[in-house]
Amino acid sequence: MARSGGQNRGPFVFALSGIVLATVYGVLAARLDWFPSPQIALAETTVRDLSAHWKNDLKLEPNRHLVEAYAKGPTAGSERGYRVVAPDAVAEGYVLVAGLNPAQDESFHAVTLYDAAGKQVHRWPVFYERLDPEGNPPQNVMLHGMEVLEDGSLIVTFDVGNAMARIDACGEPMWITSGGFHHSITRDDKGLLWSWRGDDIVAVDENTGEVVRDLPLRTRILNAGGGQQGVFGMHASTENAAGLQFSADPFHANDVEPLTADLAPAFPMFEEGDLLISLRELNLVAVIEPDEGRLRWYRHGPWHRQHDPDFEPDGTITVFDNSTGLGRSRIRRVDPATGDVTDAVPLRDDARFYTWQRGKHQTLPNGNVLVTEAERGRVLEIAPDGSLVWEREVAWDDDRNVIITEARHVPSTFFADGPPSCVPHRQS
Repeated sequence: MARSGGQNRGPFVFALSGIVLATVYGVLAARLDWFPSPQIALAETTVRDLSAHWKNDLKLEPNRHLVEAYAKGPTAGSERGYRVVAPDAVAEGYVLVAGLNPAQDESFHAVTLYDAAGKQVHRWPVFYERLDPEGNPPQNVMLHGMEVLEDGSLIVTFDVGNAMARIDACGEPMWITSGGFHHSITRDDKGLLWSWRGDDIVAVDENTGEVVRDLPLRTRILNAGGGQQGVFGMHASTENAAGLQFSADPFHANDVEPLTADLAPAFPMFEEGDLLISLRELNLVAVIEPDEGRLRWYRHGPWHRQHDPDFEPDGTITVFDNSTGLGRSRIRRVDPATGDVTDAVPLRDDARFYTWQRGKHQTLPNGNVLVTEAERGRVLEIAPDGSLVWEREVAWDDDRNVIITEARHVPSTFFADGPPSCVPHRQS
């Protein structure tokens, strides 16, 4: 009988052991990112994304590009659209706003130019399908990087896209360069456009679209010596001494800006051409030299999931601090000489902003700050004392705005032949 009972317990013990082992492995797989944890996580993310955005993917409604409005209500109401609080404090010049085109009969994406009175002056239609005919459909990519040139042409890049392109005032391509460029474009004073292509810093000739510089983060910057693996490899692990292993998107590189000749004297600890970079997942802002990627300076926080660090004329660096999860973003100022960090502007109630992802800023010639509050579809100009000068919401309907990926200010004298326009060429 005892023997028979032991035999009966055998399958139960075996099954229980299997359950315990599976549970232990499941816990370790989740913590250490072992198979099949990454695959399960990817599948869950995909299912949630499809369920939330199926209307977008079926071209019924572009809800991947829409967010809850900051001030809900009728789109023609006083709290939506363009609102000026301090007209005498508005910076002279033009403001470009990039994102989904509210006029979908024109093009899916667009960049709109407004004058200092808030009036639309020009709109560049952006036809992604002409830049990457075999790639994702326009509704599944997001216009993100933008740079404007004096002849009225634009340089554009796309999240989840495969192209950087220069387009004319009518949206027609002047050149196209294939590749996964993303997040931002910064023009230097030597005719180069700096951006990220995956995890590589690249410089592109603005006249031809040729990639003329390439600085890989994983193979060169990370291994440039001086302990840089400890700075950039925080999310790395090793497997069987095979070298560093990374999970998906361990850095989330989102900005690169060269130190130009006019600003270099304000930063004696750096050299002209050094690169200011932002890695969101590491809360890291750093300055590296452009050949081997050796560190000149770096700082982990106190910003959280930041974007868009900028060199400033006073020798400081300003950072768009998303402060994800805290409900309020801010612009931080760090002095690389002393390490001191302060708020660049104190924010009054009507000038507060929050975007848990994306977001950009620009210090204007008059001292105001232009803020792109991407996840509310709102642009603000804020005075040095923290008061609101003006705001713009790009409304889609009564409750939703268009995601604004970037707003950019240029002076009134910027365009060589005046504001751009799209006029059909006439034969003489």
